[in-house]
Amino acid sequence: MDALAEAVVAGAPRETLTRIPLPDTYTAAHLRAADVGLFEGVEDKDVRKSIHVGDVPMPELAPDEALVAVMASGINYNTVWSATFEPVPTFAFLKHYGKLDRWSARHDLPHHVLGSDAAGVIVRTGAGVRRWHVGDEVVVATAYVDDEDPATHWDGMLGDTQRAWGFETNFGGLAHYAVVRANQLLPKAPHLTWEEAAANPLCAGTAYRMLVSERGARFKQGDVVLIWGAAGGLGAYAAQFVRNGGGIAVGVVSAPEKAERAKAMGCHVVLNRQQLGLTGNEPPDPATAGKRLGKLIRGAVGEDPHIVFEHVGRATFGISVFVVRRGGTVVTCGSSTGYQHEYDNRYLWMRLKKVIGSHGANLQEQWETNRLISLGHVRPALSATYPLSETAEASRLVQTNRHTGKIGVLGLAPRSGLGVSDEARRAELGGDAISPLLTRQ
Repeated sequence: MDALAEAVVAGAPRETLTRIPLPDTYTAAHLRAADVGLFEGVEDKDVRKSIHVGDVPMPELAPDEALVAVMASGINYNTVWSATFEPVPTFAFLKHYGKLDRWSARHDLPHHVLGSDAAGVIVRTGAGVRRWHVGDEVVVATAYVDDEDPATHWDGMLGDTQRAWGFETNFGGLAHYAVVRANQLLPKAPHLTWEEAAANPLCAGTAYRMLVSERGARFKQGDVVLIWGAAGGLGAYAAQFVRNGGGIAVGVVSAPEKAERAKAMGCHVVLNRQQLGLTGNEPPDPATAGKRLGKLIRGAVGEDPHIVFEHVGRATFGISVFVVRRGGTVVTCGSSTGYQHEYDNRYLWMRLKKVIGSHGANLQEQWETNRLISLGHVRPALSATYPLSETAEASRLVQTNRHTGKIGVLGLAPRSGLGVSDEARRAELGGDAISPLLTRQ
């Protein structure tokens, strides 16, 4: 650990952090461009073979950026996509981005530092950063947007150069340091540990935009919401938003042992994929599976879903379009089982249903999400924590769907349980029960 990192871990004041020089290199979980062809012709693209943990060069900081000493981060499915080089190697994203200007050119490197979640301490700010200072404890939102793009001021997710940080950009959060734009920063909730805080931004913000935001499904009190993958990272936050907002959350999970965990995060009813004939990534007949699912949902809550929360993709999308009620909405943010979806369009147009594409969250949506987390109304979906050296193993859990909720990764934090600055508030909200899914420290 370098001198600056040691000072951060020791809780050194702002003045001390400012005086200590930056290291020339830092430890990071990263991919290598030389490995892009690693999985050609291979059926099991095991990410443990492509994710490396080691030293990478420290980049120069742009005027609108901050350098964050990362205390903890988390695994998202985009890390799996990056590490399998599918659907295209993310080095293609970095090369394309690198052509824009001097600062974007820094990202086009033979290595890609991964990670789209982080919690930590600011150790440097660029000359143009006004609202944030060295020593501030922060979490990092995922949307990487350009303040000079006019569309950004309508919705940060609509700008031409909007990117997912740590996936379509370099210098992500699975590292000892991360480079972020100032418009990604949010105050860390003081009652949470580093790893609890790091688990939230990407999945919680994405779920908020999908369900609550006016740009999403516009969920309202009393809505029945079908949540695929209800025990996963996205699903665990979706269930909380639905329950908090007076809706009825119907979750679908992939294994019996995940049912209780989905209920712990807010689901009123939990169904197993095996009940629907879903045993792999290939979709069953949508009408057959949809009729079976609809009957189960009506038997449990009395009516068809108003909204379907989709991110599974190919294996479920046709069922989602079939099962949502007349005039209902399918909102989707991903396709973990495949991007090519098939559905019967008659059920979409003749029954006046809607499909809404949703991606990430803009800064206001992230800020609202972070406020709910800080108030204790939304709880972390953290289920396990791994050291940075085991990032590949943690990513493999997500790749093979053997995880629940979010998998955390410690960066500079020497152990789990650190980072709480408001112990009284934590005790008031339930102490260590704040993270209902947590099983491994």
